[in-house]
Amino acid sequence: MLWTNAFAQAATGAKNYDPNIQMLLSLLQFVPIFLILYLLLIRPQQQRQKKLNEMLKGLKKGDRVVTTGGIIGTVVGLDDAKTTLKIADDVRVEFTRSAVVQVLVEEGKSK
Repeated sequence: MLWTNAFAQAATGAKNYDPNIQMLLSLLQFVPIFLILYLLLIRPQQQRQKKLNEMLKGLKKGDRVVTTGGIIGTVVGLDDAKTTLKIADDVRVEFTRSAVVQVLVEEGKSK
């Protein structure tokens, strides 16, 4: 009976870990995961949004643009919140400025 008690005490004595260190190590495992998510998902989306905002600020009359609905037209009017596009002769359509997703560059012109 003495031998089993001594063996049991030695086994529990070998696992004398500090719980604070264990908690810190388990939390540190998530740092690389968050870093990878930031580099692969969050940062590219922020850069894309920044480019889109710059493009929207740089809109001017005469630009040929594409909207989120796929409508291609020429900008004939600008406001802070909306854009008026000419999509055909005598056809003008108003869109929110954020509906413009791309400015088309005609061949021969550089932007």
